[in-house]
Amino acid sequence: MIIAVDFDGTIVTHEYPNIGKDIPFAIQTLKKLQEEYQLRLILWTVREGKELEEAVNYCRKKGLEFYAVNSNYPEETPENKEPRKLKADLFIDDRNLGGLPDWGVIYQMISAGKHFDLESFFSPYPISGNGNAKNKKKWFLKSFFG
Repeated sequence: MIIAVDFDGTIVTHEYPNIGKDIPFAIQTLKKLQEEYQLRLILWTVREGKELEEAVNYCRKKGLEFYAVNSNYPEETPENKEPRKLKADLFIDDRNLGGLPDWGVIYQMISAGKHFDLESFFSPYPISGNGNAKNKKKWFLKSFFG
C-alpha cells in the first residue's frame, strides 16, 4: 500500500515556511505503520527547495524515512518527472473533508483496512437503523448553519 502524507498541519503544526511543532503521535504512528505493514510512504507537500529539504531532514532525524518525496518513486528526475498527481492508495492530509482525525484513529483505520465513513462522522443517528432521514438532513444542515 502506498500512502501519501502531507507535512504542514499533518505531521507538524502549520507554521510554514518554518517547521511547526510535532503533532502528537504523527511520526510514531507513521513509523509503526511502516514497520508493521511495510507501507510505502510518500511525503506529499507544497514545500520545495530549502523548505522541502528541511522537512525531509526533520523527519529523518526523528527516524522517519519516506519511499519518495513529492513523486511516485524515488528515481524520478526532472527529465522523467510525471505529473504531480500521485498514485497513492490513501492520502493523509489535514485539508481532508472533516479535517485530520486523531493519529490513533488513523492507525486503527489503516490497520483494520477501514475507510472514513463521512455519514457516521456527521450524523448522530445510526447508519444501519431505520433512522428518520428528514432528521438526519436537518442535523447535518444545522451543524453548518446553526
